[in-house]
Amino acid sequence: MFKKIDLQIPGVFLIEPTTFKDDRGFFRETSRANIFKEFGLPEFIQENHSRSIKNVARGLHYQTYPKQIAKLVRCIRGEIFDVAVDIRPYSGTYGKWVGEYLSGMNGKMLYVPEGFAHGFCTLSKVADVVYSVTGYYSPEHDRVIKLNDEEINIKWPVKAKNLLVSDKDFSAPSLREADPIE
Repeated sequence: MFKKIDLQIPGVFLIEPTTFKDDRGFFRETSRANIFKEFGLPEFIQENHSRSIKNVARGLHYQTYPKQIAKLVRCIRGEIFDVAVDIRPYSGTYGKWVGEYLSGMNGKMLYVPEGFAHGFCTLSKVADVVYSVTGYYSPEHDRVIKLNDEEINIKWPVKAKNLLVSDKDFSAPSLREADPIE
């Protein structure tokens, strides 16, 4: 059983699974094709798993045309603050963002459609993030936007000076300087 929760930007939503708990642990479904189809999710062709230590920030990543991808993101261990940023220049919500807390305990999943940049920061000692994607990684179409872009103004729950960021993500351009998605 899954619940779809629409967020402030149309097209971006949470999926909350039902978790059955008892003194032995818990059980939850993490994917169900018929329900995901009802929610309007596309077909996912690959699943990725990343592990990050506390205060690591990844993103804001996206791929340009014709290799744009959508993601369904969940944290299976620990906790992250997950963010989707609308980078569609023709959109009424261009440059706006939504952020959600995903954890191994709450089981929530964030759907990040094509036309959005994605990033997260790790809040727990370690976090394992699993995300399904609609396309394959394409290095020549891979792009990144600065995590602390002043125009986007993401309210990260970790101070910027404490974030651990890769060189690639640290030197990323702002949204206005970044390559367009199309």
